[in-house]
Amino acid sequence: MPNLYTHKDSNVRKTWLIITVFLLLVIGIGWFFSYYFNAQIILIFAVFFSVIMSVSSYWWSDKIVLALTHAKPVQKNDNPELYRIVENLCITAGLPMPRIYVLEENALNAFATGRDPKHAVIAVTRGLLNRLDKAELEGVISHELSHIGNRDMLVNTVVVVLAGFIALATDMIFRSFLWGGLGGRRDSRGSNGVILVVGLVAMVVAYFAATLMRFAVSRKREFLADASGAFLTRYPEGLASALEKISQDNTKLRGASNATAHLFFENPFKADALRAKGEEPGKIAKLFMTHPPVKDRIRALREM
Repeated sequence: MPNLYTHKDSNVRKTWLIITVFLLLVIGIGWFFSYYFNAQIILIFAVFFSVIMSVSSYWWSDKIVLALTHAKPVQKNDNPELYRIVENLCITAGLPMPRIYVLEENALNAFATGRDPKHAVIAVTRGLLNRLDKAELEGVISHELSHIGNRDMLVNTVVVVLAGFIALATDMIFRSFLWGGLGGRRDSRGSNGVILVVGLVAMVVAYFAATLMRFAVSRKREFLADASGAFLTRYPEGLASALEKISQDNTKLRGASNATAHLFFENPFKADALRAKGEEPGKIAKLFMTHPPVKDRIRALREM
């Protein structure tokens, strides 16, 4: 029978697979640069950089996210009701008590982060605490606890690091090309130009592939966390009702950025022109969404 930990082992394996791909890709990019510029130091730097990025994304992901979002810690005396809700759901789920943070913002949202359940963090906005009832708040908290139990945070963090590095490397190549400072290997057959074109095409393809992978992984994790959260509370309607309220709120979340958008309960940039017009995103647009459409999530919950 499926439970909160059904996807835990699978996510841990995926994390190691992504890290392996990341390291090989970085080494490949480093080799390309070192060959093209005839400088072995570039390959050495690429390997060193990939190791540092992998380690930092694993060990300090929670601190990085909390700093970016300006979340503040909450003790039991500060908000006893929130603390009890999280504590009771943790007992039901068999999870250790995470640290609790609050974002002093009126927008309705929440997120979880941390490398494992023992170092997990749950953060909610002040607007969420003020405008959701207890059943709805329990639904959101159970969703975030499901991310923790399923090890979703680790997968998402590693994917973001991978996509971010590819974007950085692609930008470096194009800037070098535009500045005319390539000065790479040259021979009478003009193989230098061929290598450059192949390298640029490969980087562009890799960038879009990594970006699509990042969004696809994030969307799938959200569906799974909804299902696991509803399984935890045994009340899917609480989570569905919370989603409805949050989707109707267009308050800007100042602490959100493109780097952290995928971590939130719902897309913090939902107050765009398309959403304001009440239009549904097209098939192409959905490929670049960090979260599944709210209507699809609500429908899945109410069909449970």
